[in-house]
Amino acid sequence: MSDEVWRREAAESPCVNVCLLHPTAGLCLGCYRTAAEIAAWPTMTPEARRALMAELPARAPLVRGTRRGGRAGRRNGRDD
Repeated sequence: MSDEVWRREAAESPCVNVCLLHPTAGLCLGCYRTAAEIAAWPTMTPEARRALMAELPARAPLVRGTRRGGRAGRRNGRDD
C-alpha cells in the first residue's frame, strides 16, 4: 500500500459563507456574485473566475449598507 495521500487543491472562491441575495440588486450580500454566477462557478475556467473576482469589489456599493436587521434595525424603529 502506498503512503501517498490524494489531495484536491481547493478551488479559489470569493464565497464568505454569507449567502443572501439582495432583493433588488440580485447580488449575494457576502460575495457580490449573481445567482447565475454562483451556479456557473464550478464550470468556469480559472481565467474566467479571476476576471469575475476582479469585478466584485466594484459591486459592493450596490448592496453595502442595505441590511437593517439586528441592532441597526431596532434603532430605526423596527422590532423584528
